[in-house]
Amino acid sequence: MESSASWVLWAALSAVFAALTAIFAKIGIEGVDADLATLIRTFIILLVLAAFIAATGKWSNPLALSGRTWTFLGLSALATGASWVCYFRALQLGEASKVAPIDKLSVVLVALFAVAFLGERPAPKDWAGIALVAAGVLLLALRR
Repeated sequence: MESSASWVLWAALSAVFAALTAIFAKIGIEGVDADLATLIRTFIILLVLAAFIAATGKWSNPLALSGRTWTFLGLSALATGASWVCYFRALQLGEASKVAPIDKLSVVLVALFAVAFLGERPAPKDWAGIALVAAGVLLLALRR
């Protein structure tokens, strides 16, 4: 079992890879339709994850999963796909240094949705950090 603090490492690595995603995507979509680029990226992710699951022996029968699990994983997949399509379109039209931070408004939305749908209750210091993220997004979104 992983230590309870290991989520911090994984979250930090996620941030690093998300940052690299923006840079690599911005370079990669030059002269390519954003939707086609998203499809190519999705195909590569599918291949890499399939290889990873096979190599680590983590495969299990997906048909054994509950209907609830399938429903919410399906909804998550649809939301991810919509996010990627919008993100790549934004990267094609705007500067990566502006698109990526605005995309991180998701941090604020996750907190609000977690309260509304998951019953989570962030501490006051957490709300202060969330507010700072929101303020940063607003600063970046303002026209010069």
